[in-house]
Amino acid sequence: MAIFRVKIILFLWVCFAVSSILATSVRYCDKKGKYAVKVKGVEMNPDPVVSGEEAKFKISATSGKSITGGEVTITVYFHGIFVHSEKIDLCQETPCPIAPGDFVLSHVQTLPGITPAGPYSLKMSISGNDNELLTCIRFPFKIVRDSQAYVSEI
Repeated sequence: MAIFRVKIILFLWVCFAVSSILATSVRYCDKKGKYAVKVKGVEMNPDPVVSGEEAKFKISATSGKSITGGEVTITVYFHGIFVHSEKIDLCQETPCPIAPGDFVLSHVQTLPGITPAGPYSLKMSISGNDNELLTCIRFPFKIVRDSQAYVSEI
């Protein structure tokens, strides 16, 4: 019986460790904010992002209301220093109108080959057509050089 308990505890610990490694920690910009759009998770492919290659960001979210359109603002920081910002039509990132419920926002970005490797953070906000702030999140990510991507997989 004791061996069975040890195996269960070990299995649960491994499951927790793997999910912690694979999860991207997402924080809301305002912890007390009452956003109409709740972000459930962020996936990046590849992770870490590789300098000079295409990076895909997939944000899973749920909306408490219908959204006919709007704007996505993406701001990127390197070691906490602003490096890039862009505004994108929300309907280019996900089909509009967005009905109440679950939806996915997808963004693809090809980074210049000269992009420095290191720790980055991304701030993403979504505003509706009426300029209402629907959500605002921040999450860290890492950029590596092509040769470093293979080393990090080992």
